[in-house]
Amino acid sequence: MLIDVISVRALPEFQLDLEFKNGERRKFDMRPLLLMKPWNRVATPVLFERVRVDYGTVVWPGEIDVAPETLYEDSVPLFDNRGHDTKEQ
Repeated sequence: MLIDVISVRALPEFQLDLEFKNGERRKFDMRPLLLMKPWNRVATPVLFERVRVDYGTVVWPGEIDVAPETLYEDSVPLFDNRGHDTKEQ
């Protein structure tokens, strides 16, 4: 299932706050990927924060990206099934 990312925000500890075209907001932990090439090239906060959306996925300078399917399948919802922010629980 291909679900485009429509917005992204870098969070502390190399997390991404993602909004998908289907309206879901999810959090993706980049730390495991940052141990591998090519993602290790954005493993500093200054470079990591340069993330942006391009063609439905997240990208960093240098043509570094993550497939939208991976972002969706390996992320967790930011809101519970009642629409409440999961950070408040």
